[in-house]
Amino acid sequence: MMSAVIDMGAFGFDEDSVLVERFLAGDHSAFDVLYERYREKVYVLAKGILLDPDDAADAVQEAFTLIFRNLPRFHRRSKLSTWIFRIAVNASIQRGRRLKHRARQAPLEEAADRPYESEQNLADTDLIAKAMSRLRPEDRAILSLFYWEDMTLNEIAETLDCGANAAKTRLYRARERFREQYERLGGER
Repeated sequence: MMSAVIDMGAFGFDEDSVLVERFLAGDHSAFDVLYERYREKVYVLAKGILLDPDDAADAVQEAFTLIFRNLPRFHRRSKLSTWIFRIAVNASIQRGRRLKHRARQAPLEEAADRPYESEQNLADTDLIAKAMSRLRPEDRAILSLFYWEDMTLNEIAETLDCGANAAKTRLYRARERFREQYERLGGER
């Protein structure tokens, strides 16, 4: 008996592509695998933008609902992970805009999922978290993508649906706004 051979070269062989194909063929368990693969990264990203664990969890739920609904429209112009992060960033920013009247602040080690190492790090981390909380969600998004997700400028550009030069400019401006807030807060100590 001869089995069907799928030419994975047509859409770049990777496990995500196979899972997308399985999902599109009606195997909804493939989406569960994608969800488990990306849930934690999307949560860390959302938390870096929203600075609140509950809001981040809600943004993750919104993002994966959108991903589930729109996966048939994914055209493979970028990697699936980039597409997922774009949706997550947009969902988080939208949520941040809806909640902007609330003051939010989360310890940075939760947002970055990194433990404290010393008392000095605790003070610095607290100052960083306060400075981040004073930024716009868009600034927190690009800083989170660059520093916590270790994305390149090209990957950030794809995620934010802009050119590499625009991503570089946005990152520069977000860094400057962060530096201003950090220095302002450092003077308040």
